[in-house]
Amino acid sequence: MLRLAFVVLVSIPHIILLYTRSAYMDKHNEKYTEEQRYDFAKWIVRKIKSHSFLETDVFGKENLPEEGGYVMYSNHQGKYDTVSIMSGHDKPCTVVMDEIRSKIPIMKPFLALVQGSTLDRSDMRSQAKTMKKLVEEVKAGRKYIIFPEGGYTDNGNNLQEFKAGSFKISVRTKTPVVPVAIIDSYVAYMYNSLRKVTSEVHYLEPILYEEYKDLSTEELALMTRDRIEAKIKERLPQKKRMKFYDKNVRKVEA
Repeated sequence: MLRLAFVVLVSIPHIILLYTRSAYMDKHNEKYTEEQRYDFAKWIVRKIKSHSFLETDVFGKENLPEEGGYVMYSNHQGKYDTVSIMSGHDKPCTVVMDEIRSKIPIMKPFLALVQGSTLDRSDMRSQAKTMKKLVEEVKAGRKYIIFPEGGYTDNGNNLQEFKAGSFKISVRTKTPVVPVAIIDSYVAYMYNSLRKVTSEVHYLEPILYEEYKDLSTEELALMTRDRIEAKIKERLPQKKRMKFYDKNVRKVEA
């Protein structure tokens, strides 16, 4: 939590700018393209990373589809996840966020800036409305980040169950499923340290509609989870790790 407190303190001018610019762009939405909003969001992301002493190594950008909308389904580790995925994604993308987490002060203007969506897990009618909106937007070419685990605790680099419902968006739009594996993102804000942290983002080969059209959403969720888990298991022994004890990996960092 030391890193989080530090970055909030040193980023106050940029946080103020985020609030004011986001509000202005919303009020004058017709003046700004999605690309302009996203460029400003990525500038904020770079500032946050710099102030936090965080770096992200990005792999597999060549796997991202060139055209059309798609959903990136990623494992979920902590507060840094969305920032790390967006940091390597050149074209505008946005995120689906739990409504409760979306009310965190710094997240509210950021979500508005990238025109993201929220999901109220306590209201089935609201969920159905959000799902309809997401399907329409992905069909129109938008790119979304979704965390099918639904949340995070102290799971670290271990995967939780993927909820099949989130995969209905891809099935209904017949668009590519892009698995995303994030590694060590949780380290960013877990420890009381300001030492440099390097996480990894891996955009894996997309699962095209022709490959999953005969699968149930449960089977598609499991396929996506298995590919992400395989990439994490492949990378962990190779990655230069911090000198922290990770109870999830069960090893002392070299």
